[in-house]
Amino acid sequence: MYNPTVARLTYRALLGRRRALILFSLPALLIVISIAIRLMTGADDATADAILGGFALSVMVPLIGVIAGTGAIGPEIDDGSVVYLLAKPVKRPTIIVTKLFVAVGVTMAFSAIPTLIAGLILNGNSQGIAGAYTSAAAMASIAYSAIFLLLGTVTRHAVVAGLVYALVWESVFGTYVSGARQLSVQQWSLAAAERIGQGDVITSDVGLPVAVVLLVGVTVAATWYAGQKLRGLTLAGEE
Repeated sequence: MYNPTVARLTYRALLGRRRALILFSLPALLIVISIAIRLMTGADDATADAILGGFALSVMVPLIGVIAGTGAIGPEIDDGSVVYLLAKPVKRPTIIVTKLFVAVGVTMAFSAIPTLIAGLILNGNSQGIAGAYTSAAAMASIAYSAIFLLLGTVTRHAVVAGLVYALVWESVFGTYVSGARQLSVQQWSLAAAERIGQGDVITSDVGLPVAVVLLVGVTVAATWYAGQKLRGLTLAGEE
């Protein structure tokens, strides 16, 4: 289910000059903000929770997921180069799973690691906040990558659709609208952070068992459906 050649080509496409600049800019901004706040206010658990939860997890992680998930396959479909990939003797599910692995790896590298660094800067992992949000970012990276990879296979406007989802649903509804939180990747990953963190600084509206089931279910369903859409695209090209 993993093809090294497909992975290498996908990494090369994702880490091109323009995308790499965007991928580096968000983590850099998080770290700069964290340094500035630490210098101005000192170590504070509530502040660390606000920055890691309000910016890192709710804004940075989904945006990086959009870039990595849609960029893993969307441009190939848009410019027609996916035809050459589909002509190779590689199973369609293998293509999707390989691209998912790449998207997850890129999203984790540019979100979970900076989240850990920012957390250590803000409060030195007091009450396990840095580690908790790092784990949440890693879990969210998997689900976001699958969702946005699916968007890349079903629409030519995957980036726009992904940005609407990330900025409107996750950042606004998933944060401030109580009913929508049950269907938010952010809240599902926060359930893990709540369990890992100490004290009552981190909270989630979703229980951990339900959150794990939903994260796994969404990831598997999105990956499966993306494979079906890619298979349909192959059939349409052959016809």
